[in-house]
Amino acid sequence: MRQLSEHDAAYIYSDSAHANSNVTLLHIYDQSTATGGMVRFKQIRAHVESRLGQLPIFRQKILRVPLDLDYPYWIEDENFDIEYHVRHIALPKPGDWRQFCIQASRIHARPLDLQRPLWEMYVIEGLDSFLDLPLGSFAVLLKIHHAAIDVARNNEITTLLHDISPDSPPPAPPAPWFPESAPGSFGLLCRAGLNLATFPLRMAQPVRRSWTTLKSAAKTLVGEFLGEPHEFPMTRFNSEVSPHRVFETRRFALKDFKAIRGLVDGATVNDVVLAVCAGGLRRYLDMQGELPEESLVAATPVGVRAMRDKAGEAVGQAKFAWVRVGLGTDIADPVQRLAAIHATSSSSTVMAQAISARELIDLAEHAPSAAIAATSKMLRSASALLGDWAPLANCAITNVPGPQVPLYLQGARLTYVSAIMPISDGMGLVFSVTSYNDMIVVSFTACYEQVPDPGVFAQCLRDSFQQYLALVHPPARRKPRPLAATTARRKVVAAAPKAPRRKAAARAAVH
Repeated sequence: MRQLSEHDAAYIYSDSAHANSNVTLLHIYDQSTATGGMVRFKQIRAHVESRLGQLPIFRQKILRVPLDLDYPYWIEDENFDIEYHVRHIALPKPGDWRQFCIQASRIHARPLDLQRPLWEMYVIEGLDSFLDLPLGSFAVLLKIHHAAIDVARNNEITTLLHDISPDSPPPAPPAPWFPESAPGSFGLLCRAGLNLATFPLRMAQPVRRSWTTLKSAAKTLVGEFLGEPHEFPMTRFNSEVSPHRVFETRRFALKDFKAIRGLVDGATVNDVVLAVCAGGLRRYLDMQGELPEESLVAATPVGVRAMRDKAGEAVGQAKFAWVRVGLGTDIADPVQRLAAIHATSSSSTVMAQAISARELIDLAEHAPSAAIAATSKMLRSASALLGDWAPLANCAITNVPGPQVPLYLQGARLTYVSAIMPISDGMGLVFSVTSYNDMIVVSFTACYEQVPDPGVFAQCLRDSFQQYLALVHPPARRKPRPLAATTARRKVVAAAPKAPRRKAAARAAVH
């Protein structure tokens, strides 16, 4: 039994009837590389079951403290049932990409059962009309609650479920597993009381270490929870979301992104990704007649260093912080837009925001009571009622790095990796950028009411990318014909007999 951190508990508390914190990982496989050219569902289920010992979170569920007086705990599910969590479905014919995106969006939108381990896996067959995919491909959707994902080790699940060779041994029999008994309500209340009683003592050290950190964290806390306004325009993505989701994606070669970054000195692949997303947003909003004159702002995660003690030793692990980056959607020229994004993302202001957020993370980890999360949620709701709450950004763009070597599931080669992300009120659009085997996949998750035409939005992303690619690799121009040959051809055409006009027939057709 272990207790959730403040941040993981916040994902549990923030779930609502129309917005949950599910993250869905999408994998598509070519089963022609498997033994016999086929992978059966029972093989996949046995494979997952054989590796549950390496993924303890897959057999753990949430146990909440009475009255939410403390953060919940992860406990082992005494009634764990692998057949409930691993499921088998098929797309109806013709089994095209649009049907797959609709099905994946519906699966993602459904909330997970909080009385069971917070994950579900769907093996989807019938992908018969996918472009650039071999016949017989199948998909695996792994839906897992954000509270169960370790951000610092976000690709651990993908790595543990796969092999680096198609010649993998058959799944081993699952190891014996004996779940621990869950504590009673009295024991949970005693733990909560102890945590509350020792809270001042455990807070003394971080406060004594840096009073400046405390003031900065408090300022950030008040600014976020009370809805401090930020200077960026509101769009259709910054309103209340519905329970319905849409998902689409486009796949690109990593080498093209590396070539595009050469348009601006010092630009990175991440800068190009932001620029492509910004170009897609600009095109889509312009088509709707809703393009603001000011630049949109994206929330993006950045890695920040771990805190260090007086001796210079790292204390804890390096983590991620969310910062705001201007997207330059008010700039028509794509190269100037990329330059502006590079200048913004590499500025000292952005890094200062990241460091401040990191200090807030360190401070929050010493807070033991769920009352803080409940209070913050209450303050946000109250400020929203007062009309002074503002979203933190127009959208979010997050990177989900994947392995750069081919992976296999029971011999089937992994060909595609993407992710469907959670959205919430005020943040109805999230881009997920995944990388795998020299490919970059840019996907987006949105509210159906805000993006009723996801195919159009996806094409805007493709057009934005093509605009940059054309600057790096201009299209080849046709060579002009020699003048003498052109003149001779005109003479031949002029000398050719003209076809007789069929005035009578045409007149009869009209009448």
